Amino acid sequence: MTTTPWGFRDILPEEAQAREDIALTVKDRLKAHGYLPVETPLLESRAALEGGGRLTDSPFKLFDDDGRFLMVRPDNTLPIVRLVSSRMRAADLPLRLRYEAPVVRGAARNSGTSRQFTQLGYELIGEGGVAGDTEIVSIAVEATLALGLPSWRLVCGSVRPFQELLARCSDRALAERVLALVHVNNLVDLDDEVRASDEAPAVKRAICELPRLHGGLEVLDRVDSLLGEAGVGAGTVDELRALYASLAQEGLDVAERLAFDFSIMSSFDYYTGLVFKIYAAGMPDSVGSGGRYDRVLDGAVAGADHVPAAGFAFSLERLEIVRPIDGEGDDGVAVPAAGGDSAVVRDMAAPLRIAVPKGSLNVDALRVLEEAGLDVSPLRDPGRHLIFRSRDLREGPNSIGEVEFIIVRPTDAPAFVACGGADCGICGRDSLIEADMNLLQLVDLGFGACRFIEAEPAAAAGAAERAYARRGSLRVATKYPRIAGAWYASRGINADIVSLHGNIELGPIVGMTDRIVDITATGTTLRENDLVITGEIMECTARFFVNPGRARIDARVRELAARLAALRKA
Repeated sequence: MTTTPWGFRDILPEEAQAREDIALTVKDRLKAHGYLPVETPLLESRAALEGGGRLTDSPFKLFDDDGRFLMVRPDNTLPIVRLVSSRMRAADLPLRLRYEAPVVRGAARNSGTSRQFTQLGYELIGEGGVAGDTEIVSIAVEATLALGLPSWRLVCGSVRPFQELLARCSDRALAERVLALVHVNNLVDLDDEVRASDEAPAVKRAICELPRLHGGLEVLDRVDSLLGEAGVGAGTVDELRALYASLAQEGLDVAERLAFDFSIMSSFDYYTGLVFKIYAAGMPDSVGSGGRYDRVLDGAVAGADHVPAAGFAFSLERLEIVRPIDGEGDDGVAVPAAGGDSAVVRDMAAPLRIAVPKGSLNVDALRVLEEAGLDVSPLRDPGRHLIFRSRDLREGPNSIGEVEFIIVRPTDAPAFVACGGADCGICGRDSLIEADMNLLQLVDLGFGACRFIEAEPAAAAGAAERAYARRGSLRVATKYPRIAGAWYASRGINADIVSLHGNIELGPIVGMTDRIVDITATGTTLRENDLVITGEIMECTARFFVNPGRARIDARVRELAARLAALRKA
């Protein structure tokens, strides 16, 4: 055997030494603040961890010889919660614990991401309020400074405003769908869901605007205003105001370093208040994240009814990417990341890079970018060039300045943006669904409209049903296996998907499949091949989307999104 399983890799001495130096720097800061080391098992009982909150699924699960369902831990906080609840008492509080430990999470194949990474984390258990928040945040900042990370930003939010706002929804199913859409950064579908609902106008407005808010103290005033109009009591962001003041007293340049953002949501649902991330060196992924989880340990520690808690974890691999070592990564080019990932560490002063789709979406994409004020003339006759330098034609403080356009296939645009090769981009909704990457969808651009349909040969009416009755499955040809699979699963139909890249219509015509799932705009191709529609799946238009991290550290991305959104409203 000469290779490791995909998503895992060996770390040789030179890199291991660099990682150790980083870990020692962070651990020295934690040790100085009285945080003591703990270790938890790599394998945990799934049932025990689920008691603390919703889990990101682990790709590695097994049964032990006692029949218990075990999993390789995808997170370190919940194992710490289990440890504290089973081994500690109220007299031990407050606890200051730290760890250096690997976790394993699922990842899509061929996405360039790792399935294992190492967390350098710490937990403050038994102390809440502004004192606890300030301690947990200021230590993260102190470690960031000790590591010498360049161009770092602290981005804070809170889950309380959104939780209390959703509690005002009369439709509980809508509240669940909205929360799921915020978790996956899909604000376009969120708008559609809310617009079609029967909720009060003030509630609708607050739900749609809240996850788009980003900025300084003025953002907290806007949160109070939105929630007050929606009938939510005051005080949901008081903890953030108190944290801002406390960090300023400790000497942090909060006006320069700190921003509030209410799109920050975690894949773990145990957070109850403050959530925060640290970004550095222009890298779109945060180097660490954490927050407050006050309810998880309530009643779980002997002798204590309420146990406030907060924690934070750095990603060792991401710290390795952004930490300057002998000038590496200072030129803003792609840097191979630890753990098998790749990341682009781009200078914040570099031109805003936009992924522009080729093909049928190209003309309208250029139109809306031009209407938004960007000079797209270099793209009118691109020849064989793939990257073009241009600029914003608008002057003033909100000017985007220099821009770069890269010409990509619509299906590739999500990968370029998610992996940091571009800051933002345009493609169809279908490409975003099929890519299934961490992207922030902000604006439905309205062009490129088409429908996703299921179809079969007109001459074969009834044949698919008979085949399904005989085989117990439906054979379907498509270029969109994720969309097709999800649609059939939602209808309780067992479908065998045959993935093709072109001439999908041939699948049932030559007898290879029973039906197809494809897009249609006019239906001409279907008619010319004697195919009839047997099911309507969804409608699709082009969308403007951004790298979530870039949206939190680069105002130019938000400015372009605002211009495109204004065009849609005009």
